[in-house]
Amino acid sequence: MKSKFTWIFTLLLAFFIQSSFAQEKTITGVVTETTGMPLPGVGVKVLGTTQGTQSDMDGRYTIKASVGQKLVFEFIGMKTQTVTVNASTSVMSVTLADDVETIDDVVIEAFRNTTRAKSNVASTTVTSKTIEGRPNASFMQTLQAQIPGLNITTGSGQPGSNSTVILRGYGSINGNVEPLYVIDGVPLNVDNFRSINPSDIESVSVLKDAGATSVYGNRGANGVIIVKTKKGAYESPLQVKFTSVSGFSTLQDNDYRKMDSRQYLGLEKAYGQGYGSTLTDEQIANYNGVNTNWYDELMKTGVSTSQVLSLSSGSKNLSSFTSLGYFEQEGVVDYTDLKRFNFRNNLNGKSDNNRFNYSTTTTINYSVRNEASALGAGSININPIIGANNGVPYVDPNLYTNGAGVFDLFNNGIPGIGGAGSFLTSPLMLLDRMSTATLRTNELKMIASAQGSYKITDDLSVGTTIGADYTQAVGLNVQDPNSFNSLLFQDPGEDYLGFQTESYAHEFTVNVNAFLTYAKTFAEKHTVEASVFTEYYKGHLKSFSYTQNGLDSKVFEPGNGAGFIPHNPSSNPQFYVPIGRSGKGTAGLFSYFGTVDYDYDSKYGLSGSIRRDASYRFSETNRWGTYWSVSGRWNLDQEAFLEGSTFNMLKLRASYGTTGNQNIIGQSIFTGPNLSRTLFASGTGYGNTPSYVVGQLGNADLKWETIEQANIGLDFALINNRLRGTFDVYRKTTNDLYQSSPISAVNATYTISANNGSMRNSGVEALVSYDLVSNKDFTFTLNFNGSYNKNEITDIPGTTGFVDNGLTINAEGGPLSQYYLIRYAGVNPANGNLLFLDANGGLTENPNQDTDRVRSGKSPIPVYQGGFGFDAKYKGFFLTTQFSYVADIWRIDYDLEGLQDPTDIGVFNKSTDLLNAWTPDNTNTNIPSLFLTNKGADANSNRYLTDASYLRLRYISFGYDFSPKMLEGTFLSRVRAYAQVENLVTWSKWRGWDAESPRGSDQYQYPTPRIFSLGLEIEL
Repeated sequence: MKSKFTWIFTLLLAFFIQSSFAQEKTITGVVTETTGMPLPGVGVKVLGTTQGTQSDMDGRYTIKASVGQKLVFEFIGMKTQTVTVNASTSVMSVTLADDVETIDDVVIEAFRNTTRAKSNVASTTVTSKTIEGRPNASFMQTLQAQIPGLNITTGSGQPGSNSTVILRGYGSINGNVEPLYVIDGVPLNVDNFRSINPSDIESVSVLKDAGATSVYGNRGANGVIIVKTKKGAYESPLQVKFTSVSGFSTLQDNDYRKMDSRQYLGLEKAYGQGYGSTLTDEQIANYNGVNTNWYDELMKTGVSTSQVLSLSSGSKNLSSFTSLGYFEQEGVVDYTDLKRFNFRNNLNGKSDNNRFNYSTTTTINYSVRNEASALGAGSININPIIGANNGVPYVDPNLYTNGAGVFDLFNNGIPGIGGAGSFLTSPLMLLDRMSTATLRTNELKMIASAQGSYKITDDLSVGTTIGADYTQAVGLNVQDPNSFNSLLFQDPGEDYLGFQTESYAHEFTVNVNAFLTYAKTFAEKHTVEASVFTEYYKGHLKSFSYTQNGLDSKVFEPGNGAGFIPHNPSSNPQFYVPIGRSGKGTAGLFSYFGTVDYDYDSKYGLSGSIRRDASYRFSETNRWGTYWSVSGRWNLDQEAFLEGSTFNMLKLRASYGTTGNQNIIGQSIFTGPNLSRTLFASGTGYGNTPSYVVGQLGNADLKWETIEQANIGLDFALINNRLRGTFDVYRKTTNDLYQSSPISAVNATYTISANNGSMRNSGVEALVSYDLVSNKDFTFTLNFNGSYNKNEITDIPGTTGFVDNGLTINAEGGPLSQYYLIRYAGVNPANGNLLFLDANGGLTENPNQDTDRVRSGKSPIPVYQGGFGFDAKYKGFFLTTQFSYVADIWRIDYDLEGLQDPTDIGVFNKSTDLLNAWTPDNTNTNIPSLFLTNKGADANSNRYLTDASYLRLRYISFGYDFSPKMLEGTFLSRVRAYAQVENLVTWSKWRGWDAESPRGSDQYQYPTPRIFSLGLEIEL
């Protein structure tokens, strides 16, 4: 009986095993996104097991599973999808949709990452999708108008120019006002990004409030921008991507309305100066001669190209990302350009048990930049923008032959026209300058980091990050010995002309950070994470330059020593004395700090941080500073009273804390190393005898500027995540401002630099997106971000309550750099002179240039700023727009002033505005008489103070993503082609090329261009 039972049991067991194996099957399929494009690297696992795989470059996957088991498909930025295996099919293809929550889910909080739901801080992240493929030399230009509260202004079209970046208003008067930049854990000394490849960037996170930035202590005063570069994925095949973007740049439009030759000759005739004054009215009316547009002669259409090749792959324990890039951009001003070569390699590794993790990042970048000279200055023989703006149209550019020819025209005049000894020939001088001079910078920039962490237990981890930033710049400035400028400044007896200046500078900074982190969840609801850190930062600077005066033109070649004329000590005068300069600097910081974060059931959160910093810049008594913050959140969407509501997420958060600014003068850590010390210099004493004099009166009490910031924010998503965004309200106060303070004259000076005064920035920020349409074939998303910031000086040292800076004033109760000007009242209809208001509001033609100035309440700091646009996709087609706006910002337009100034008619071109100048028969006009007698009275007036608010179509892109079906049978996994334009059109009252500028006044600056380009992305 027992034997019979055993036989039956064995039969049933065999049948059960056979049945089980029959139910396990091989499942295959393709994972795609909503556009139909394949998704490589999607995690596919069998729920409840350790079995898993990833989709390949074509989105295909293969996995074994049994009927009834569930497959989970996970990919960052996409909604996780779970599918049950059934008996009827072995092919299971899925489409993953964008997940609004997980796209922004990873939040970078200084030295830790968390999720959006559990973040207590104000921060905004922009991903590679909105950065790569744009034709900008710097990724900072691409971020413009994408992040609320972040004001980015370039103000120059010179390829590779730096941008000025201000977060939540100006936080200092004389110190650093820009955020701290951290790339892959390496803090940078200055904001030089022209050598960084934007296509290498995975994400840019902007940390705004004290809850996010106080952990950076004395470097986090102005916010922190964290850049993460791309990495390879584990267990992924080789992925090859090639991106090519080519285009051209043109000048944006201006509204200066310059005169043509016939108009200008008529103006000269009316004024009685210049070539036109020698012609009859009939000759001018019939004039059909030279009519030069100097924009066309000194500027051009610039060509640009960008080629980037990237490779990524990964095994079980090692992944790699490598990229090579070449970028070239010609400027819209002749002889200006930027060429750049980039290399990057990022490695990530881990142990089999995942306890040890490490990564390295290395980037080597080399760039060459040819620049225009004396931008913003009135050097009419050097700055090319002067010739382009003000060159007289009847001067023929074909008159230019060489420097000697221009020198002859300058001395003797233009045949048939005249102008001997005047600057009528200035555009010819500039043609010579641009074709013979050299102003070049070669830059080598390397950034490297190594990170490692080890999980001692499941709850305790230890790790370190070591990062280094090396920048080497070699400059070359040459004035050719045969150039016009060399001949113009030739002294009697000086046989060899010209000069060459070469400069060399390198900066090396290293940052070492070590940490210990404890993280544990108690009773499934209480999660605590606590970390302690130490950080050491060291920087070294070395610079050297020389100038060789006197070059032998027969053998001289820019950049080498051939043609150098040796100095002869016995000669008199000594023309060829070489000049040498040298400098060095050392800087250091040391810190220790800690953070703690508590979460209760994903519903409530509380965080805190404290940091102690020491800076080399201050005396021992003030060397250390302490900064701290607290922050909290309430996830209302987790409360029972919001169950079943339309909210997918609703979170209230708040923070308060302090940060510091140890860069109290300038941006670089190397500036002002001895401000606390009294320094002596050599000088002339009694009876003209050599003596030592006080060169700097030190202040041993100097310390950090300290920023206190409070922030309340709301994060939300509703209507199935179709409407989502954030709102923030903040107040940021800077105390102990570094500025001049009055002292007794017994110290041989009336002021000393000290920590006195305070300034406040208060504002509101908003970031909102709405999916107007969202289905398989068509998506249309609207987006908007905006900010309001009120800047106010709350305390000024001294008894007056203000500091007079000339055209601007810093006064208690007003904004920083408030314009302090005489009020312009128009044109006197009786005589055509300028009219002004005196301090009491009375009309006058001759205001007092000092006492009649009044506070305007206007400043060059914008009050409102932001951006808006839409992203549309229809099957494979896509269209993206991005508008930017700035409002309530004022600047002085000195370019317009020069084009309306009648005092140099006959030498420089003018605006057609002067055709409406006051005459006895034209008294109702806003243009004064050509013969006005009080032109200089408007020097300190608001006559040319202009509302520089603008709305700009900053970016538009249209393209097509080829579907996988179209690429079947080819070696390509993805092809994307697009056309795009930067700075397409701008609406503004500003009449110049570009209303965007970080300066309070503009004159003869390099205009920012409009850029058209075509792009192609290919993946293998």
